Amino acid sequence: MKTRFLAALTAILLASPALSDTLIDHAVGIQVDAAGHLQHFTGLLIGDDGKVVRLLHASDQLPKAATTIDARGRTILPGLIDAHGHVMDLGFAALRLDLTNTHSLADVQQKLRAYAATHPDYKWIIGFGWNQEHWPEKTFPTAADLDSIVSERPVVLERVDGHAVVANSAAMQAAGITAATKSPPGGTIHNGLFVDAARKLIDDAEPEPTIEQMDAAFQKAQEILFGFGVTGVGSMSTSIGDWDTFRRAGEAGKLQVRLMVYLLDDPVHLKPGPDPLKVIPHPTGWMYGDRLRAVGAKFFDDGALGSRGAWLKQPYADEPDARGNQLHSDAELRSLEDRAAAAGFQVATHAIGDAANAQVIRTYEWLNSKYGPNRRWRIEHVQIVDCADLPRIGCGHMIASMQPTHQTSDRLMAEERMGHDRLKCAYAWQSILKTGAKLAFGTDFPVESPNPFPGLSAAISREDINGQPPGGWFPEQRLSFAQALHAYTRGAAYAGFAEQKIGALDPGKWADFVIVDRDPTKVDPQQLARTQVLQTWIAGKKVWSRSLNASGAPERGK
Repeated sequence: MKTRFLAALTAILLASPALSDTLIDHAVGIQVDAAGHLQHFTGLLIGDDGKVVRLLHASDQLPKAATTIDARGRTILPGLIDAHGHVMDLGFAALRLDLTNTHSLADVQQKLRAYAATHPDYKWIIGFGWNQEHWPEKTFPTAADLDSIVSERPVVLERVDGHAVVANSAAMQAAGITAATKSPPGGTIHNGLFVDAARKLIDDAEPEPTIEQMDAAFQKAQEILFGFGVTGVGSMSTSIGDWDTFRRAGEAGKLQVRLMVYLLDDPVHLKPGPDPLKVIPHPTGWMYGDRLRAVGAKFFDDGALGSRGAWLKQPYADEPDARGNQLHSDAELRSLEDRAAAAGFQVATHAIGDAANAQVIRTYEWLNSKYGPNRRWRIEHVQIVDCADLPRIGCGHMIASMQPTHQTSDRLMAEERMGHDRLKCAYAWQSILKTGAKLAFGTDFPVESPNPFPGLSAAISREDINGQPPGGWFPEQRLSFAQALHAYTRGAAYAGFAEQKIGALDPGKWADFVIVDRDPTKVDPQQLARTQVLQTWIAGKKVWSRSLNASGAPERGK
């Protein structure tokens, strides 16, 4: 009798929430279930281990918990996962000369003049974010344009896509570049502009940031991400210095965002150093409470459309002598990616032009024949694709890692570069899903803002934040809200081999979620784009919150 009583008591205790649990109640909870359908809930029970115990619905009896938090009817979403971002670049872009909102060359020059005056001790001036497509003249800046403002110190200003920099004469002199320097294979040099492979000539001359600067940039990036509700990132083009920065943050207890790391180029052949972290010969396991893992290797196969570096099958409509930059032959790309795959790394390859996408698809088909179809090879961007190549993405079990706001940002420029008729299968989200391929969404920050809500808006409307063009650009490629949210949560987690841990508020997964100021299923696309995050939670702990005014509304500009 005593044995039966103890067994029954044990069963009751195991079935009841511990009093250290946290209950979030009176919420409008929205996520996508495993079948891809919208799932609604009204509460969330979180265990003391930071994982989801159960979702609650209006008809459920509320469980007891040590802490109960009233969501006051606010909307809860799973933490958004950016499948493709550049974490350290985001932090440094925020700490350096910011050119993202410049509207002319004169605007760039004025910001450069002001920055140089307020930072007289900086030996190099480094900036980020200009985009000549947003200027009336639409011409690339030159060394002479920078020399007229700052000539005594090196100046290097990076284009918003990261595929080109403009340098002044002092920077070129520091890099040993003269009029006789020839453009390297896969890159171009013209009037101080260094595109794709050519930018390495300038990059190698720039002073390395200090450890303190690296740590500050990472903490800044993490703060920015949480402010937009981003709780996980596919950290692309991660250098060993970046990896060491993430490890330092983890060791210090300052790593909160979840990072699925894709090492830059060829991690198998990195030069060894005295620190064992300098070599990562194989993917790592999860570290620091499932916040960091080296999972893949990132390669580049072409440049960007805005700088005419994207590799096309046919010439550019606005420059008939150019087809972009092919960065690898078929044999070279196979060799590089085969070495990474043999070491167990997931392979992710940047491909924007239709020729580059075709080459990457061929390479992945070859890798499938050697390693099988379940290695989740990723194509990053998948922007311009020949319609004949689209079905091969699904047949090859590939992941299309795409950025919806690239479509709204690039629309007019893409039509100039390509012509309307060649864009029928460009940014083709719905068509790619119909091939059976997996879709993962991100922003490519800091190329675009890491804010996922304009991306969700663009995905369902094919319109920008101002509603242009009305009805959407190639509207047949629009997604449902459930499809778009899936790509930003479960799809992005799957793309990083993290679907067992994050991407949804399922029992046993981490309680990573955001509280926002509106129900995204009940507003128009333009209002969805303006959604504001009120709180961001990681592992059941609040890590970021927005200031509210006396009426409980978000303070403007916070």
